[in-house]
Amino acid sequence: MTQLSKSQVSAMAKHLDEQVTAFRNRPLDAGPYSFVWVDALTQKVREGGRIINVHALIAVGVNADGHREILGLDVATAEDGAGWLAFLRSLIARGLSGVQLVISDAHAGLVDAIGAVLPGASWQRCRTH
Repeated sequence: MTQLSKSQVSAMAKHLDEQVTAFRNRPLDAGPYSFVWVDALTQKVREGGRIINVHALIAVGVNADGHREILGLDVATAEDGAGWLAFLRSLIARGLSGVQLVISDAHAGLVDAIGAVLPGASWQRCRTH
């Protein structure tokens, strides 16, 4: 392939957007997810002609078969309690259950959100943080 037209790029992007949306909204039905890791990765993105920081929130869990699974991914403009609360609530709405231990950094908003959304789960600070 040597060249792509604007319409080809648009069609490919539309197809990828549909796949990403389906992945992000799929039911979490391979649980219970006893162990869940949550973290954020700061990325620079172009928005409205300027470069800004966004935070990619991610959750990885161990499913009932003992395999790691990416449970969710969301992009937030700030890594704050409200963003983490909304992200964790979206995982619960999609079927996240059986969480016994959550591993994360000690970001105050995140730890508070874990306590609010997963009240029966224990929390442990990630050793790499």
